[in-house]
Parts: sequence; C-alpha cells; structure tokens
Amino acid sequence: MEELIIDGFLSEDKELLMDEIMNQYGQEILQLTYSYVNNKAIAEDLTQDIFVKCYKSLHTYSGKSKLRTWLWRIAINHCKDFHRSWYNKNVIIAGEEMPSNGSKKELVEQTVIQKEEDDELISAIMTLSIKYREVIYLFYYEEMSLKEIAVVTETGINTVKTRLRRAKELLKERLEE
Repeated sequence: MEELIIDGFLSEDKELLMDEIMNQYGQEILQLTYSYVNNKAIAEDLTQDIFVKCYKSLHTYSGKSKLRTWLWRIAINHCKDFHRSWYNKNVIIAGEEMPSNGSKKELVEQTVIQKEEDDELISAIMTLSIKYREVIYLFYYEEMSLKEIAVVTETGINTVKTRLRRAKELLKERLEE
C-alpha cells in the first residue's frame, strides 16, 4: 500500500491519493482521536480536520518517514492543539456512550462479563493524563514498537518506556480500587 501511495505523490490527482489515504488510515486516525477526546462526535470532527490538514500539506511530505508516521504526527499534534483550544476548555459536551467490545459468538454471560471488564479498562485508561494515555494506546491498540512511539510522540525511547511503565502502574492502582 505504501508504494501505491508514494506513486500517487508522483501523480497530479490529489483527490484520488486522499481517497487511498483515508481508506487506509481513516479508522486508525478516528480511534486515535477518540483516545484523546473520549467523545465520538468530537473525534469524528477532529478526524475530518486532520485529513483536511493532510490534504493541504501533501506537498510537504518528504518521504523521510513512513506516510503513516507522518499522518500520525499530524493527528497527535491536532489533538493536542484541540486540548489547548478555547473550545475544549469552555464548551461542555453532552454525555457519550462507551464503545461496545462484546462478541455475539460468545455465550451471553461471557459477553456481559467481558464488556464490563472492557468498559472498566477503557474508563481507567481515559482517566489517565494524555502523555500516559497515548503510549498505552499506541503500544497496545496500535501495536507500535517503542521506537515507533518515540518517533510519533517526538520523545526519547527511555521517556516512552518510563511513561508506559508509569501508565501500567496507574492503571493497576485504579483497577484494584
């Protein structure tokens, strides 16, 4: 897929290229933004904004990193900007339901228990500060290596390791309560 996208940079059809990028990375970016804002509607809006930024900045992509890393950097910076924004600090959003993680193939009892555990874990993760939440999300949900997380978050590998360890400790404390 990466070669196809790189070939797209050589062509003049930015719209086709953006369709490919959105199809490939749209769901991942939406999940990432949700992990920052904990609200589906805001996450969807931010995801749209991120792809608009991507479209406007396509000419700046140099190919020094993977396209995915470049796009994630745009997304993370946009989410951080949102957290610092007037809107986020002054507008109160109506409640949002938690995503369902149950499977219909499992027995009903197991599904209910698993959903409760998943919801409890998600709630605990969402109470963490962003610096801990992002490393947990990138490491466990996106299965990125520590080195990739360091590149995406623009921090050192040791910082990522420390944040991951501290996030696990905080989650353990919160889940044992």
